[in-house]
Amino acid sequence: MLADGRYGKSGIRLLHRSRLGERHEIRDLTVAVSLEGDFAAAHVSGDNAAVLPTDTMKNAVYALARTRGIGAIESFALLLAEHFLEACPAASAARISISERPWQRLPLGAGEHPSAFIRPGEERRVARVERSARAASATVSSGIEGLTILKASGSGFSGFLRDRFTTLRETEDRVLATSLAALWRYDGVDVSWDPSARAIRSTLLDTFAAHESASVQHTLHAMGEAVLETHADVAEIHLSMPNKHHIPVDLSPFALDNPGEVYLPIDEPFGLIEARFRR
Repeated sequence: MLADGRYGKSGIRLLHRSRLGERHEIRDLTVAVSLEGDFAAAHVSGDNAAVLPTDTMKNAVYALARTRGIGAIESFALLLAEHFLEACPAASAARISISERPWQRLPLGAGEHPSAFIRPGEERRVARVERSARAASATVSSGIEGLTILKASGSGFSGFLRDRFTTLRETEDRVLATSLAALWRYDGVDVSWDPSARAIRSTLLDTFAAHESASVQHTLHAMGEAVLETHADVAEIHLSMPNKHHIPVDLSPFALDNPGEVYLPIDEPFGLIEARFRR
């Protein structure tokens, strides 16, 4: 006999962007929906009449995020549970699990940036030293990895080359996110390492936040240029910026618009933009 069963949709990735004037709020969620109830016919005889498709669950999460917004994740979970119990009469219980990835605002002067963010806890500081037995001095490179940052405004991508396989739409307003890796080589070893690394990191972040971006390449160049202009002890810098895509969810099948509020974050595939800048 069938003792019990449940089904649902897991790993529903969602980034919600709301705009209050120049100030943007973002919520980065992963949602799981699970229903249990009288679904025996689907198991035993293949009768799906009582089964709400899991793809419908995913769509409902996006549509409710658009129409009701996202406040506290507990409130959104309560809303989802109520919705799915109404939408699926055979369900006797709904379980909603939500995890939220934290984003912190980048500093701006004595305050906070209204639309640029950083994800804490993933960044690493790195150092590389090369020294030959025949050389009197060493070559020192320093850098950062895993610096996950996001711009909720001031980024677009348009005017690009098209061929018969191109489906990407042009946009002047998109979410730009990346996990920055930067490695810079110093011109000498007479450097205050920790203060210098902190200052270069600040230059990279300030430029990322302020730059009006026409592409990831455009912003990457501005960041590398700013480091070389501001920090005389840096001889060259290599920047790697994978484009962490956030795809606007098409809500038109549900008679809803999506004015840049509801996005699907995807990890793979991703664009990878890299460049090295020298004096």
